[in-house]
Amino acid sequence: MPDSASHSTPTLETSLAASRVDPQFYTWNGHRCAYEVHQPDQPDQSSGTPIVTLHPIGVGLCRRFWDRLTAEWRDRGYRNPLYHPDLLGNGDSALPCLPYTPQNWAAQISHFIQTQIGQPVILLVQGASFPIAIELAKASPDQIAAIVLSGPPSWGVMTQPGNETQQDLSWKFFFNTVLGDWFYRYARTERFLTSFSIKQLFDSSEDVDREWLSTLRTHSRDMNTRHAVFAFLAGFWRRDYSDDLSNLQPPVCAIFGEQASSISKRGKTDPAAKRMADYLAHIPRAEGQIVPGRNVLPYESTTEFVSVMADFLQRQALIITNR
Repeated sequence: MPDSASHSTPTLETSLAASRVDPQFYTWNGHRCAYEVHQPDQPDQSSGTPIVTLHPIGVGLCRRFWDRLTAEWRDRGYRNPLYHPDLLGNGDSALPCLPYTPQNWAAQISHFIQTQIGQPVILLVQGASFPIAIELAKASPDQIAAIVLSGPPSWGVMTQPGNETQQDLSWKFFFNTVLGDWFYRYARTERFLTSFSIKQLFDSSEDVDREWLSTLRTHSRDMNTRHAVFAFLAGFWRRDYSDDLSNLQPPVCAIFGEQASSISKRGKTDPAAKRMADYLAHIPRAEGQIVPGRNVLPYESTTEFVSVMADFLQRQALIITNR
């Protein structure tokens, strides 16, 4: 990430340090799950609809992905509280060996909203965690006031089902084996993380900085973090969501990076404008915006992303500010 200029604030390090708080914990389905909450400075005043984030699934990824957005949100004076849960199998949550699915994580987050927040929320979703939001909105529509998407998968990816037999075989005979362990040890090296981030995630190689790499390495030290990553790579999240998307009721804001790309061959070459047009054509109450960046917009283009998100929430009368 750049240390100044277009994508961040002049006091980024100070803001990031101030934005980090100790995790809190709750129990879901017998598992200890972590989250952190950022309340406004004067919580007795009106604070608006809470925002719950869904971090991406990947080597070392967890709620820390949202640190820059948290700092920017606070610095702008927005009062909506931010809740950053660690999905089961990630971060400081329990790390059981499970073939995780979007339904699993949606049930976890539904329980989290019900027990820890107790009112409808705005979902802020990164990338291919979108299926979790879809399953949550389908199972518990009253819990969702709006959805903000950061770099969601191309329409082709979201509407092409995976091969269930291949998914099961990948999990049983590669990922959940000694070979899978070896692969994960390599995937969490700085060399691999740097290469993958440059090739697949960031628009500028200069944005793949020490902060990003250190976070990924720190939160992938426990080998048990591999289970969630392998479940994602096996494709347990892949199915045809077209019917669910056409029936999605909350207002949706889909934000795409100018250089958006896909790892999957399906939709790999779709430019940002086509990705956005596909979403707007099929999702009720959807709107979209293209901003600088590629696939990790809240991190690489924090200022621009927060501006678009805030404008959308303002139009939905869901945001409150001190200013």
